[in-house]
Amino acid sequence: MNLTIERIEAIPLRMPLPKPLKAGTVVVNARATVLTRVHTAEGIVGECFSNNEDRGQPEIVRLIGEEILPRLKGRSAFHVEACWEAMYPITRDFLRDRRMPIRAIACVDAALWDAVGKAVGLPLHRLWGGMRDEVPAVAMGAYYNDGNDLQIVHDEMAMLRRQGFAGCKLKIGRLSPEQDALRVRAAREGAGDGFWLIPDPNQGYSFDEAVRFARLVEDLDIHWLEEPCHWQNDMRDLARLRAITGVRVAAGQSEVTGAGCRDLLVANAIDVCNFDPSWSGGPTEWRKVAATAALFGVGIYPHLETQVGAALAASVSNGLYVEVMQPNRDPLYHALIENPPRIADGKLTLSELPGWGMELDRALIDRIRCDR
Repeated sequence: MNLTIERIEAIPLRMPLPKPLKAGTVVVNARATVLTRVHTAEGIVGECFSNNEDRGQPEIVRLIGEEILPRLKGRSAFHVEACWEAMYPITRDFLRDRRMPIRAIACVDAALWDAVGKAVGLPLHRLWGGMRDEVPAVAMGAYYNDGNDLQIVHDEMAMLRRQGFAGCKLKIGRLSPEQDALRVRAAREGAGDGFWLIPDPNQGYSFDEAVRFARLVEDLDIHWLEEPCHWQNDMRDLARLRAITGVRVAAGQSEVTGAGCRDLLVANAIDVCNFDPSWSGGPTEWRKVAATAALFGVGIYPHLETQVGAALAASVSNGLYVEVMQPNRDPLYHALIENPPRIADGKLTLSELPGWGMELDRALIDRIRCDR
């Protein structure tokens, strides 16, 4: 079987959130994605949805149809690395936002891997080496509330633990370090001991604020602190923060290339890498970063995108966990996948089906596509 690429579909999907959610530096109003399908001459269709932000969809769809398809048509989907290298030159137009072509590549890369998995009859985490068949599952929560915020955070953490999650990445960075530390304290009281708490300011703190926050939560057993410092000097500030406070630091999701994560590792800026497979070149690039991080003795987890991240985290020795957004943050994921993975006792069990192992709601796709 050659698995010859004939055509590629790119379908933008969008679902509004029940209400806007406030994180450290952003307000989220909708969940959007691009469903990409790679059709082969042999009849196998690889598909996946990725690109998790409500912006850039028309440009990503255009790039896939006008600039990526001509580079891949007639190639074998089995040659994923060659396909990736053939796509990458579209990032070199320095007059446009490079994030868009990189995300377009990620969409196609994920669909190519699904086609390969289906062709050989293996789930991708096993095709890639199969470190495990289940991974710890961490929720995302503690978005800012207008009511009794501390009590809401307390109760939400208790609920997530009952639901079977190993921990929660909780939003901070919108308030002062002192106020945010109170939110983490409420979270610890609600969750109890042994539940992973991962505060995430979304680059909302100055270096000095990050130091203050780290010292305020020293007794709360936080798992690590994710991307605490403002973006413009974060590599140096993260390295200083680790050295001064001893807090464990995660970063990498804001990097759009594997080289950016390499530089974080070389600078001793991170204990954990959270590279995003949909923002930065797809599973092919993510796995290269995972291998590099392993050589530095650094763990890795995929930022967002459970449908992709679970297989990636399960395929490598240093994969730490998978993130799972709640229905109020990602109604699309929870509605679109008809065979969602089981989460219990802190872990997500991966599908036995080939490729990404997803069965998608076709009727829903037709209803929420936003290109008509």
